Amino acid sequence: MTRPLRILAGVATVAMLATCGSPPPADRGIAVSPPPGSPVAPAAAGGPVAAPATGALLGAWVRPDSLTQAGRVTGVVEFEQELGRRLDVVNTYRRLREEFGTSSDRTFLESGATLMFSWTGGPSAEVVLGDHDDEIRERARQARALDVPVLVRLRWEMDRPNLAAEVGSPEEYVAAWRHTRALFADEGADNVSWVWCPTEEGFTAGRAPDYYPGDDQVDWTCVDVYAGSDLTPLGDLLEPFLRWAAAHPHPIMIGEYGVSRAWTAGQRASWLRDAAAVFRRNTQIKAVLYFESNPDNRTPAGEFALRPDPAPLEAFRTTAHDPHFRR
Repeated sequence: MTRPLRILAGVATVAMLATCGSPPPADRGIAVSPPPGSPVAPAAAGGPVAAPATGALLGAWVRPDSLTQAGRVTGVVEFEQELGRRLDVVNTYRRLREEFGTSSDRTFLESGATLMFSWTGGPSAEVVLGDHDDEIRERARQARALDVPVLVRLRWEMDRPNLAAEVGSPEEYVAAWRHTRALFADEGADNVSWVWCPTEEGFTAGRAPDYYPGDDQVDWTCVDVYAGSDLTPLGDLLEPFLRWAAAHPHPIMIGEYGVSRAWTAGQRASWLRDAAAVFRRNTQIKAVLYFESNPDNRTPAGEFALRPDPAPLEAFRTTAHDPHFRR
C-alpha cells in the first residue's frame, strides 16, 4: 500500500472508531455568555484540571532570559514578583521529543501551579501511520509519572495556514489527535486534561471548527487572540469563537493573549484593562493565560512584553489582583 493510501486508511479507521456509539452533541443554542446562575453540566468540568466554580484561573507563558531549567524558573519567579502573586497556570512549550517532567516542571508543580504543556506532537500524517507511537507513549508515561492533573494543549493554532504542511487536512489532524489521546489512555495517563486551541482568526475566517476533534475528545475549548495591527478590542475579536464555543459543553480557556509593542504604553494598558472586563463579563471563560516575552525578543510579528513600561504592567497587575482571578 502506498504512503498516501496508508494515511487515508488510518484516517478512515480512526474516524470510524470515533463515531461508533457516540451520541450527537446536545444543541445548547448560540449565546456569547450563559445566563447568570446557569448550572454547569458535568461534561463542562474540564477533566482532571477542573474549572473553578467561580472566577477564572490566571496564567502566563514567561520567556526567560536563558532557556535553561534554572532560567525558566527564574523568569517565572521574577514575573510573579512583579505581579505580586503566584500564577495559577504556567504554560510551557515542548516539541515532540522534548520530555515532560523536567526539573523546572517539577519546581512549578511544587509551588502549587498547574502546568500546561503546549506540545507540538508529530506531523499529523506520520502520527496516523504510527510513526511516532514510541515518542507519544513516552510522553504519556512522563505525564502520568507527574501524578498530578496537567493540561496538554496539543498542536495549538493548528488552523494557521503556515502550519498546513505539518498539520495536514482537518481530517488528518482530527485522526492524529484521536490516535494520540488513545495512546495516552493506553498508558494510563488519566491525569491529563486535553485543550483544543485554534486562533481567533480561524474562527473569523470559518476554518477553525473543521479541526475540532469532538466533544468526547476535548476537556477545555481554547483560543489564542492578539490585538493585532488594528488594536481591535478583545471583545470583538472573541465573539466568533465564543458563539461557537457556546454550543459545546466545555469550560473555555484563553490560551494566549497580548498586545504588540507597536502601540504606545497607554494604548496597551487600555487594551489590557478592557480585556479584563471582557473576561469578567463572559463567565464561561475559566482560564486566561497572558503571553509575556523578553523585551529583547523583537520579532516581525511584534512584541508582547509588559516590561519595562509601567502603564501596561500596572494594568496587568490590576487584573492579577482582581477578585475574579484570585483563587
